[in-house]
Amino acid sequence: MIKVRNLKKEFTQGQERTHVLKGFDLNVKEGEFVAVMGPSGSGKSTLLQLLGGLDVPTEGDIVINQSNLSNMTEKERTIFRRKYLGFIFQNYQLLPTLSVEENIAFPLHADGKKNNQIIIELLDSIGLKELGPKRANLLSGGQQQRVAIARALVNEPSVLLADEPTGNLDRGKADEILGLISRFNRENNQTIIMVTHDIFAAGVADRIILFKDGVIEQVISRKDDDFAKYVANFMA
Repeated sequence: MIKVRNLKKEFTQGQERTHVLKGFDLNVKEGEFVAVMGPSGSGKSTLLQLLGGLDVPTEGDIVINQSNLSNMTEKERTIFRRKYLGFIFQNYQLLPTLSVEENIAFPLHADGKKNNQIIIELLDSIGLKELGPKRANLLSGGQQQRVAIARALVNEPSVLLADEPTGNLDRGKADEILGLISRFNRENNQTIIMVTHDIFAAGVADRIILFKDGVIEQVISRKDDDFAKYVANFMA
């Protein structure tokens, strides 16, 4: 599903060059749920932006569904994102004056589509069936994140990218959101890559990629007996 080869990303400001990603390979299978963890500034969010085609690598290849994002034009990447990728953002990025239904439907309108049935089904699946007409800015944080998940899923993407989806939520609400994401992963066989600082969130993934200084430090399975202890020490 996803193949990354020799991925590097540099940023230049004046005479100063910063190497954010320093070259690594990564394979993610179809239907796999992968969590990416690491200290602040380790390159996690940059990786997610590159996987989502929001930026291009300095060097290396990103192949998703047998299409190489690194060789695409900006327009081609935009079309590819709409067709294959869904995004869940930490700060929700909902349009506050639009209703819940309108926010979920927004990606469909961008492609000139209309599918009321899938919006109804998504509202039901996220437990907000009665709140469709309500304005987004009147919702709680947990409700807004649910709407953001539904919006990310409305185009039925094969890959879901989540950036700290539980970062602004308390433990109870975070567990609800993780339950939703995990259910969509199981039921729809969606490939999920989630950036998180939360060891509890990482614990629902199949694999955890530990990132440090722009490279992959280690890849571990949540089934490993010392998973929690190792990750806690790594993030300290």
